Amino acid sequence: MARLQYAAICSLDGYTVDADGKFDWAAPDEEVHAFVNELERPIGTYLLGRRMYETLAVWQTIGGPEHHAIENDYAEIWRAAEKVVYSTTLESVSTPRTRLERTFDPEAVRQLVADADADVSIGGPGLAAHALRAGLVDEVHHLVHPVVVGGGTRALPDGVRLDLELVDERRFAGGVVHLHHRRRS
Repeated sequence: MARLQYAAICSLDGYTVDADGKFDWAAPDEEVHAFVNELERPIGTYLLGRRMYETLAVWQTIGGPEHHAIENDYAEIWRAAEKVVYSTTLESVSTPRTRLERTFDPEAVRQLVADADADVSIGGPGLAAHALRAGLVDEVHHLVHPVVVGGGTRALPDGVRLDLELVDERRFAGGVVHLHHRRRS
């Protein structure tokens, strides 16, 4: 059975971007990037908000001998997955295997996950907040960076209570910590 996963790269104080909208502090080193590739490999469909889609769409064209093998691997993972972009402002999407939805319908997402042959990932804290509030997220992955940014966009929304169990954690040489939680039944 497929699971809906929310993965976020965040600061120690829980932000995905700082108050200026920057996330340069979150650039993964090779060890973390290779781990993210393995985390993303089983994903069959990405559910993305507009900003996350615009950030990740570059992976459609990255590749070749001038890029690191880890980057080429991630680009292949990105290109192989289906993508659903939720936006009221985008006129169209620019990548293959991608469809545009105007509204987030929790029941449609629940059915998409139920029908999926592979796990589904929801990306971007704004879109993930809708899924978290609707009780759709089965697993949460946080890659916590050793930096405090003091404000910005929160990885987790206010007003949501989730009872989770820690199922895995990993420390990386550069100070990043991966926390993997699963929703309690």
